[in-house]
Amino acid sequence: MGQSIFPGYEHQMVSIGDQRLSVHVGGSGTPLLLLHGYPQNHAAWLKLAAPLARHFTCVIADLPGYGASSIPADVPDHETFSKRRMAALLMSVMASMGHNDFSVMGHDRGARVAYRMALDHSTKIRRVLIIEVVPTSDMWSAFDAEMAMKAYHWSFLAQPSPLPESLIGGDPVFYLEWTLRSWAKGNDLDVFDPRSLESYREQMRDPARVHAMCEDYRAGASIDRSLDVADRARGTKIKAPLLFVWSKLGFPRITGDPLGLWRGWSDDLAGAEIDSGHFIPEENPDALLAAAVPFLNADA
Repeated sequence: MGQSIFPGYEHQMVSIGDQRLSVHVGGSGTPLLLLHGYPQNHAAWLKLAAPLARHFTCVIADLPGYGASSIPADVPDHETFSKRRMAALLMSVMASMGHNDFSVMGHDRGARVAYRMALDHSTKIRRVLIIEVVPTSDMWSAFDAEMAMKAYHWSFLAQPSPLPESLIGGDPVFYLEWTLRSWAKGNDLDVFDPRSLESYREQMRDPARVHAMCEDYRAGASIDRSLDVADRARGTKIKAPLLFVWSKLGFPRITGDPLGLWRGWSDDLAGAEIDSGHFIPEENPDALLAAAVPFLNADA
């Protein structure tokens, strides 16, 4: 137990096997797991923690390797950073708190963990809200010149170690802030809470965390993509109701029909486009809240 960046929340470290997962727990109501994206951590939810806590028992997690969560060991096939492994760890975290079924909302990398969770643990996921991603295998298939220029980090971070780690390590804060600016609607840092920014800077200054982020993307280019391809070949679909939220200026819109891509994975699908850059939870939290709460509360 400990203090949390989110007022009214408690910080906990949950041990699952040899891993320790950092979570912030607050609110009341049906359980909701929140999963952040890259290059962020739990602080990505700073603007939404209080309003969501009025409706749900929120568990705001640091993904394995990010924030204060432990860093998985390297393996040659990057399986320890796969979204399947991350999903299983976070399922165990929720079960340890007595949440045997729950909803999940994820942004960016966290959204990839969320939809893998819904595929692999379908009886335990009530509702899934995906922010600003299309499925990993579909994203790789969408790489034309425009996507390659905007989402260059997908291939850069997936390069063999220590190439991206060494280049980022030359000026990690510059790399972080360049990334945040270039994906935000206004191309500046004003949309980010100063406390969140400092948390991201601290994370990026840690070479072990930078390596973990690269391993996350190496898994995305290999085992995560393969798992998606295998599920599509079997016709596996997400059984939980799915809400997909994307921005007018982000990565999914470059695919041309991002909602259409999700139709191949879900028979119970809704969508909402939001006026924002990539970082919807921080750039336009009010619009996200307006879409999320009715969807997540639909079974209440």
